[in-house]
Amino acid sequence: MNPHPTARRTVTRAALTAALATALGMGATHSATAAPAGPGSASAPAVSAGRARAADPDGGWTRDGLHLDAADNKKVDAFLDRARRAERSLSPQLRTVALFSHATVVGFDQRLKSPDSLKRKVATALRQAPGQRVESSLAQINDAVRYTLQWPTGQYTHGVGVAAGLLSSWGNDSTRWSNTWGRAKGYRAVNSAWRAPRSGQVFEVQFHTPQSKTAQVQTHKLYEEQRLPGTPPEKARALQAQQDAIFAAVPVPAGAERLTGPARRAPVPVPFPVPVSS
Repeated sequence: MNPHPTARRTVTRAALTAALATALGMGATHSATAAPAGPGSASAPAVSAGRARAADPDGGWTRDGLHLDAADNKKVDAFLDRARRAERSLSPQLRTVALFSHATVVGFDQRLKSPDSLKRKVATALRQAPGQRVESSLAQINDAVRYTLQWPTGQYTHGVGVAAGLLSSWGNDSTRWSNTWGRAKGYRAVNSAWRAPRSGQVFEVQFHTPQSKTAQVQTHKLYEEQRLPGTPPEKARALQAQQDAIFAAVPVPAGAERLTGPARRAPVPVPFPVPVSS
């Protein structure tokens, strides 16, 4: 499937301008969770509770048996700050994609990964690969800024094609496309990652149906427990079996298993205006 021709035929400069104006003024009204966009402006991120936590006395970070020293903790904080700045221009773009593809934006208030969650992910990677530098671990992070777009099962395949085509046509480079709808077991959705052309920020967009998103929420705690360093192998296998059973009940939209990501290429000349922060 190649979603790009449809997206290019659909999008005009006038339509982009109108949609962007709507997106900038709509806040998070398209969020299935009805979450506020956050204080300050329509695109300002909500402040994570994890951000308010104090660092260790030595300036490091310690949680759940994982640790970052002060220098690595400072680098992760700088990475998070860059992600927050980039989000200000990414969120209006994603809202516009949702408008054109008739998607619902789910969990908009969680579009920034919390500090604790990111630090746990980095610290786990460093533990699993002794000698690896924190910069290498951060380079593998796709979801410091992340979004979820959702369509009813019958509209899903077409909606994903339009959304992916729009993201590509605005110059976002597709860096990851994981389509697990064809899996016999486990997680079902499309998870994609993109690199923004101006900021260079990598961000994640998950494409879900209501049923697959519900299954993801139901299995989240199981997944978190499964990946903890101290979880015994037998327990990890049991947790995976529970997740498999939940996702097995999720209907597969027609054609979803054949959805492929856009080729990495030069963007077409359809500029996306980026709002200037005051």
